[in-house]
Amino acid sequence: MRTSDCDVVIVGVGGQGVILISEIIGKAALSAGLSVRGVETHGMAQRGGSVINHIRIGCRYSAMISLGGADVLLAMEPAEALRYATYLSPDGIALVNTTAVLPVTVTTGQASYPAIEEILAPLWEASSRVYPMDATGLAAEAGSLQATNVVMLGALARHIPIGEEALLEALFQTVPARFLEINRKAFELGKIEVE
Repeated sequence: MRTSDCDVVIVGVGGQGVILISEIIGKAALSAGLSVRGVETHGMAQRGGSVINHIRIGCRYSAMISLGGADVLLAMEPAEALRYATYLSPDGIALVNTTAVLPVTVTTGQASYPAIEEILAPLWEASSRVYPMDATGLAAEAGSLQATNVVMLGALARHIPIGEEALLEALFQTVPARFLEINRKAFELGKIEVE
C-alpha cells in the first residue's frame, strides 16, 4: 500500500547542495498545498562526506523511504548514486550527475575511481530509466559551478507532482537575488537535458 504520492532520495557529498535542494522541494510542496516529509541523514556533510535526504511528497506517515521504494533517485555524484541505488524502485528513475567528486584516497593515489560506465551498469540493472547527465558542465554553461544542484532540480521538475512555478518560486526565495538569472538558466538547462 502506497503512503505517499512521490518518494525522492537525494544523494551526494557535503557541499554539493543536497540539503538546499531538499529545502526547496519542501517549500514548493507546501506552497502547492501538498504535505511533505523529509529526513536528512549525513555524516561529515561539511567535509565532503556522504549525504542522503529522503523527501516524501503527499506523505501520510513516515519520513523515511524504504529500500526499493524511491520513485526518483537524484544523485549529485555518481559513486553516491551507486551507494544508494538500493533505494530506487524498479519502476523508478535515476538522475545522475556524471561529474565525480574525488575522495582523498583517490587524489593521493591510494585508490582509483571507477569509470562512469562501471558505476552506471548496476543502476541500469536496477531501473531501465537512468539518465546520466553532465550537470556540472551545464551549471558552468549557466554561469556558476555552484548551480549544479539547480540543474539537477530542473531535471527533477517533471518527475515530481509539484509545478515548475512553485519550484522556481521556492528557489528564488532561497538563493540570493544576485544569482537569479544564473539559477533560472541552470534550472532550464536541467529540464532540457532530460526531455
